[in-house]
Amino acid sequence: MSADGILRMIEENGIEWVDFRFVDLNGKAHHISLPAVEVGRDTFVNGVAFDGSSIPGFKGVEDSDMVMMPDTETVYADPFSAHPTLIVMCDIYTPDGERYDRDPRGIAQKAEEFLQQTGIGTVAYFAPEPEFFIFDDVRYESGMNKSYYEVDSEEAFWNSSRKEEGGNLGFKIRHKGGYVPVAPADTQQDLRSEMCRIMMESGLRIERHHHEVATAGQAEINFRFDTLTASADNLMKYKYIVHNTARQYGKVATFMPKPLFGDNGSGMHVHQSIFDGDTPLFYRQGGYANLSDTALYYIGGILHHANALLALTNPSTNSFKRLVPGYEAPVNLVFSKGNRSAAIRIPVAAVTPKGCRIEFRTPDSTSNPYLAFAAMLLAGLDGIQNRIDPRELGYGPMDRNIYDLSDAEKRDIRSVPSTLDEALDALQADYEFLLQGGVFTREFIENYIDLKRAEAKSVQIRIHPHEYSLYFDC
Repeated sequence: MSADGILRMIEENGIEWVDFRFVDLNGKAHHISLPAVEVGRDTFVNGVAFDGSSIPGFKGVEDSDMVMMPDTETVYADPFSAHPTLIVMCDIYTPDGERYDRDPRGIAQKAEEFLQQTGIGTVAYFAPEPEFFIFDDVRYESGMNKSYYEVDSEEAFWNSSRKEEGGNLGFKIRHKGGYVPVAPADTQQDLRSEMCRIMMESGLRIERHHHEVATAGQAEINFRFDTLTASADNLMKYKYIVHNTARQYGKVATFMPKPLFGDNGSGMHVHQSIFDGDTPLFYRQGGYANLSDTALYYIGGILHHANALLALTNPSTNSFKRLVPGYEAPVNLVFSKGNRSAAIRIPVAAVTPKGCRIEFRTPDSTSNPYLAFAAMLLAGLDGIQNRIDPRELGYGPMDRNIYDLSDAEKRDIRSVPSTLDEALDALQADYEFLLQGGVFTREFIENYIDLKRAEAKSVQIRIHPHEYSLYFDC
């Protein structure tokens, strides 16, 4: 849509406000709202000013003026505002008109440009599958003298004996027993359907929704694949709708990877493929799982750089509470067809040549999607350019349930890092592939590592409640 088209939409639909948004390094959206009567053609030429020093990891106070430049292709009506409002995603520029090299959306766009420069293909498609929990109550505190969290859900198995007004109605979902049950066990069918309705009205193409494996309201809604930057935009829209629809129902949604101890966590499996025009480059009939050599090299790049990638695809201390064996967590750095115990799964059911793709199962939704998708693409392209064959490096294929292998059989299978610090160490040692095409810069990576080190340390130095259980009576 052009700027003139947006201005016509404002006039024809009685729009009162235009909400301009950008995304910080952690993947959180920020916004500034302008009265619609103050938005004109010059707004789309000159942009909207904001203070970069108030955004962690952006600018210092001595050089803080920054500009949001609206992307007119991203506009949609805010489904939650009481006053008619349009939402527009923006790119970040410096006052002299240069793209800001720490703008995550700009990094995603540069990754797409680099793909075309390589001559390998013209477009990369991404399809994230974010999982999330819907709770009825959440409470937490981290202070000098106390630290705790508590969440609750009407369908949680720990409430099977709770006395409620009118009696306990039962049908609680057992631990690891939540995969696609029908009502009354699944209490959130209507809520997920409402989320999907709003997503579709806001421009997302929804494929399906269902309850996920864990107790206490774990959910998944799948939306249609798109190009790299567009998929990241869609994920930001998706999370905004999930959070706010849950709140309208008096509930709270979280994409935190591991909010519950002893049950499955929430991941964000990411499907990926590359096309040259209309020609899919990952398909070759008769190959392993009908994969082409290009696809195998792409897999090799991701698995070869996986430890470093995780600093961008799983960038929280909580991420590594999910990445432990025994909870369907993809901790094994191998690939396999149809095998959910591998870090990379090749979907094989009802797959056409154009649907041939790889699924990297390790990422989660604490990642910034613009940075995570860009990093995955660069790792895969590095694999293609350097012909990194995963079969020759011991990355599979592994067509067995890896969780059932003996320790001796698993000895040669690489696993993901066990902490955020280990992933940051890996990124510090292996980031040259991210510099290709000027997509990431050394300065960006150094700044990112410093921010995440501070985050990890803030958790490391705090007393954990479980330490009282272990050591108070020493």
